Amino acid sequence: MTTLLESRYRAVLRLLPAYYRREREEEMVEVYLWDVDRDTQDQSRPTVGEVASIAALAVRTRLGAAGAPRRYALLGAAVRHFALFAVLLQAAAAVVDRALEVTWAGTHGWDMFLSGFTGRGAGLGGVAVAQWVLPLLWTGGWFALFRERRGLARVCVLVAALPTLWPVVAPLVTDAVPPDPAYATASLVLAWLSAFGVCAAFHRDAPAVVLPAGTPGLWHLACCVVMGASVVLVPTSADAVWAPATGFLACALGWLLWRARSSGQGGAGTLALAFLGLLVLALRVAALVPWLDVTVPGVVVVGFVGQAVAVALLTVALAVVGGRDLAAR
Repeated sequence: MTTLLESRYRAVLRLLPAYYRREREEEMVEVYLWDVDRDTQDQSRPTVGEVASIAALAVRTRLGAAGAPRRYALLGAAVRHFALFAVLLQAAAAVVDRALEVTWAGTHGWDMFLSGFTGRGAGLGGVAVAQWVLPLLWTGGWFALFRERRGLARVCVLVAALPTLWPVVAPLVTDAVPPDPAYATASLVLAWLSAFGVCAAFHRDAPAVVLPAGTPGLWHLACCVVMGASVVLVPTSADAVWAPATGFLACALGWLLWRARSSGQGGAGTLALAFLGLLVLALRVAALVPWLDVTVPGVVVVGFVGQAVAVALLTVALAVVGGRDLAAR
């Protein structure tokens, strides 16, 4: 006769995918009930730790664990590719933004640069320092993934994403003017989806991270150069999204060229880039909308709109190509 505790365990185990339950459910139930007296099983329930462990296993088995069916393996590959591309984009953007800021301060004087961290009290000054420093940890997360230091990578990306919460929290605890809600939301979603992608998809059963060509340092340097050059060459259009969107365009074009030369491989990565393109497009549009109510040179608005159109077209192309590649396999 099935006890109430056994029924509760089986209900929690429904979080796991069907293929995994077919192979392991009976064994897992037996292990969970092994040292529980049968007379007390109707008054017991799974512990919080056991439920959390099963939930983590459910994520791992759905994102390409060993022996997973093809659809789960593809989902895991897509999430890992998305996390890699998104972390690289934000890592390079953070480095370029701060390098250009320091370069400008070195040539025009440090007073304006330092004023962003001083004169506002210890609390807000500390927040300003954290907002400037913490995004650099995207780079730490990027390189940690290739060193197979996945725990360190998770810590890096989670901490790097924290500054995106401040625009939401600041109006509640200070007299700061609330930022544009669309842009703040788009930035927060991009950062935290990237961080959660790293935490969920790079589990202990996930394959080693491999790039189609080059080294992690070369990819990071190339993105920094492209983003930095885009700001230096077109300074009038260099808002906070210009460099990341340019970096996405370069990555997407490079990926499509590699995919064409590799006989249609990389369908999961192509779809992952398409999803990242949607997030970059949302960020680009959110940053563009406030400019429509401000008198600025027409070339600036044209540049923003043109970039948004280019991101949208490449996103559609990536989605079509990626879907076709997966359907053909």
